[in-house]
Amino acid sequence: MKGLSKVSVKQVEIGSETAGQRVDNFLLRECKGVPKSHIYRILRSGEVRVNSGRVDATYKLAEGDRVRIPPLRLGAKAAPPKPPAFDLPLLYEDEGLIAANKPAGMAVHGGSGISYGVIEQLRLARPQAKFLELVHRLDRDTSGLLLLAKKRSVLTAMHELIRTGQMDKRYLVLVHGKWPAGKQHVKLKLQRYVTGAGARRVSVDDEGRESHTVFELERECGGYSLLQAQLKTGRTHQIRVHLAHLGFPIAGDDKYGDFELNKRLAKQGLKRMFLHAWKLAFVHPLDAEKVKLAAPLPQELENFISALK
Repeated sequence: MKGLSKVSVKQVEIGSETAGQRVDNFLLRECKGVPKSHIYRILRSGEVRVNSGRVDATYKLAEGDRVRIPPLRLGAKAAPPKPPAFDLPLLYEDEGLIAANKPAGMAVHGGSGISYGVIEQLRLARPQAKFLELVHRLDRDTSGLLLLAKKRSVLTAMHELIRTGQMDKRYLVLVHGKWPAGKQHVKLKLQRYVTGAGARRVSVDDEGRESHTVFELERECGGYSLLQAQLKTGRTHQIRVHLAHLGFPIAGDDKYGDFELNKRLAKQGLKRMFLHAWKLAFVHPLDAEKVKLAAPLPQELENFISALK
């Protein structure tokens, strides 16, 4: 068949990084460029074998399993553009996790008009890695701590910690005005929606999902307040919407902020949103040890605060 290339039989032994993953999801990742419908057809027909036996799409792979992938024909496509080389600061790494210090302006993954992000670049930089996935996400304009898993079992365990509120996530955020003293617990229902222009947004809505953030004053900075925000839930744009709803929009926030104020702040040197993923604390799923991580404020944010004083 013209314009097509043939791939021979492939034998793959499952390591600890992939153990626990469904075989259909494993094949979709392993056989890039093969239509999803074809993956499920070769599973139904028994052409895919695990330890020489047939399995259905829901079979969960175990460490040491041997997967036979039959010859597949792939359409000859132009190679996608490779992410440019980059030097992503890593704050922590062990056999199961990576903690990166993401700069503002960089997406965590490709999509929605963005061809690549942190995860694509890290996979390119580590071609030998069998498994690399995001544990959680940060907005493109948010800097700071970003966790990635190097094993499927670690990813699943970390998601459970997040789901059950066993991960302590804290941010630093700058707002205009004088913040009240003491801790402020903000509990609101948030609903996602799409604007007439097709942009995705979040609003406070009684029909939405419960959300909870704890805010506390770190220090006053002229006519501004630097806050610590502790996430008790992890809804989309949660900190941004909570503060905007309270009348304290984040400095530099181009979605929910004070746009006239943002123009003035840009002239003063703030070219981004002042929201930074500062600290993370959790019990490591591999050894049950307490892990505490911190990413200091980026220099441009420290400089801006100093100028305000």
